[in-house]
Amino acid sequence: MAGADRQPRLFADPVGDGGAVLINDRCVVRTADGFRVVIVSGAIMAHDAVADRMAETYAMVNLVEHGWAAQQEVARAFGCSTRSVRRHQGRFQAAGLIALGRAVGYPRGRTRVAPGREPLVRRLKEQGVANREIARRLGVTPKAVRKLLKRFGWRDSDVAQMGLPIARPDGDPNLSALPITPVASVSAPTAPPAAWGASTVEDAEPFSRSCDRDPADRRRDRVLAYLGLLDDAAPVFRAGTRVPHAGVLCALPALVDRGIFRIARGIYGSLGPAFYGLRTKLVALLLMALLRIKRPEGLKEHVPADLGRLLGLDRAFEVKTLRRKLTRLAGVGRAVAFGRALAEHRVAARGVAIGFLSVDGHVRVYHGQRTLPKAHVARMRLAMPATTDYWVNDQAGQPLFVVTAEANAGMTKMLPRLRDEIRVLVGPRRITIVFDRGGYRPKPFRTLINDGFDILTYRKGPSRRVARSRFTLHEAVLDGQPVSYRLADQGAWFLRGTLRLRQVTRRITLTKKLQEARAAFDHVTAEYGAEAFVNPEQARPTMRGFKIAHGSLARRLRDAFTRITALEQARAAMPERVPIRAVAAADVVKLAPERQWLTTLIKMVAYQAERDLVQLVAPYYKRSADEGRTLVRSALMSAADLDVTENELRITLVPLSAPHRTRAIAALCGDLNHRETLFPGSRLRLRFAVATADRTPKRTIP
Repeated sequence: MAGADRQPRLFADPVGDGGAVLINDRCVVRTADGFRVVIVSGAIMAHDAVADRMAETYAMVNLVEHGWAAQQEVARAFGCSTRSVRRHQGRFQAAGLIALGRAVGYPRGRTRVAPGREPLVRRLKEQGVANREIARRLGVTPKAVRKLLKRFGWRDSDVAQMGLPIARPDGDPNLSALPITPVASVSAPTAPPAAWGASTVEDAEPFSRSCDRDPADRRRDRVLAYLGLLDDAAPVFRAGTRVPHAGVLCALPALVDRGIFRIARGIYGSLGPAFYGLRTKLVALLLMALLRIKRPEGLKEHVPADLGRLLGLDRAFEVKTLRRKLTRLAGVGRAVAFGRALAEHRVAARGVAIGFLSVDGHVRVYHGQRTLPKAHVARMRLAMPATTDYWVNDQAGQPLFVVTAEANAGMTKMLPRLRDEIRVLVGPRRITIVFDRGGYRPKPFRTLINDGFDILTYRKGPSRRVARSRFTLHEAVLDGQPVSYRLADQGAWFLRGTLRLRQVTRRITLTKKLQEARAAFDHVTAEYGAEAFVNPEQARPTMRGFKIAHGSLARRLRDAFTRITALEQARAAMPERVPIRAVAAADVVKLAPERQWLTTLIKMVAYQAERDLVQLVAPYYKRSADEGRTLVRSALMSAADLDVTENELRITLVPLSAPHRTRAIAALCGDLNHRETLFPGSRLRLRFAVATADRTPKRTIP
């Protein structure tokens, strides 16, 4: 066709203003005044500064991962190669968002302000926050903050605002930084706090508002969090009937009284812009523990929208989100301070009631791919790769803190470390430490006693027999049950007479005597067989026929005896314990304990709150000693109706399996209502009740 090359095109290339770049028919990138906006089907998908490399790569990854654009289209629009887009995808899938913001070749271990945090730093400076406080919130050094401010030319007179010109409601706390309680304020107060459930004003979480009107659609709050203008989503509830597991909200008064939200706010502060902020994470993890969701993978069995209704959100975490949040929280490295502050709060609340502390070791089996030292697992009766945790509990059996032993060290090795932690918590007063035979070693006993501690343990090893005349009858009522023992109270000397302890011996029972009689019978039987084996034929000719008849058995017995002798000699030359320094470094791996400590502490507080509810329901339930925890657990697992007013969140539990159980939980709800507890992060006062059982007779189908 002649002249076809001069024919004008039917449709010109779609072009917009000078700052617009088309990715495809539904995606466009607009750049103006140093900012970049990515629009998908008319909706803003991303907004960031042009110099924000991390946000740019994250937008590229999102476009490809969600199927909005192909790799070639994204590479052409952002001016890079397709290989770069694939590399960004691989980094994000391997290590999450943090991998996109880390510059290549930057020294590991040095803290720096991520590029995505620059708007937050400027916003905090505009509010008058000091550099040291900004560094504490971001987890960096003050020097890094000063260098960042110098890099983008900050002056104290600067009042310029960064971000999109979004209409901001007057006085909305969502759009400003949450107040931070200093770490020093979480130390043990001089006077015990108020009674259980009487939370003070300082315990209340900072109040925030939501920009969304529909509780089931929190799109605006998510955009604000993405733009760095929201530190935590405000809880917004909607009414509903038979909301699954809504009964777990009955534990919130006990959780608030534990002070975990105030303490976490003082230790961690604000973790930066996020829809799921620090408070939301804590509430979610505590409720998960009470619902017996032990691991993040357990969220797969629950609908995120249903769990979100318990948090006042449109949906709760998913597995990958929760893992990422836990990793970020553990990256701050303040789990030890968090656990110590919780223990100080517990000691201050219990006061002089904490006179006895028990130490107990628990083996936690490890099923990962790392090479860990083995420990004996009693319930499985074998040695498996595991870590050993040592729990310190008060007299009521409530845990105070937990310490993970390195290389499964025994209790005798851990007692000095536990002693130091206990002394920091309880101060100079005298405390009795209770532990089992695993910690029996007289030499450290002297150190503990000289440091102001008393010990209570079992005696291990051979000892002198106590005369029968020393035993006297003692009767008492323990846990509501009458008991009687024959005890002998006398002194015992150790370490060549330099250490004297008090020894209380209980007289053995008929069962013990029967066991000793059977053991003696086995010993005599073995001795008789051994005498028959070594019997000389000249002295006892009648044994000749016995030996001839059992010649093969005699050879097996001789071989077994020779093997036992060799093994005993080899064992005598081998040390009982091998020091860890004698093991190759490549053979032993020490797991990072920060994340495990965090989840353990949260579970500990959740189960303490559950025990508080058991004690509160005890006056209304006769079998509380045997079934109290089961009753409370069934109430927490039950469904409930939610009703929201201007200043109240009403939770009405469904009736329980029996009328007397329903009445006990109804009485518990009445006591909880007197606590006047606010839902964390809101002004909604919690009100609890139990629905009346339907007494309408059911029709019988013939």
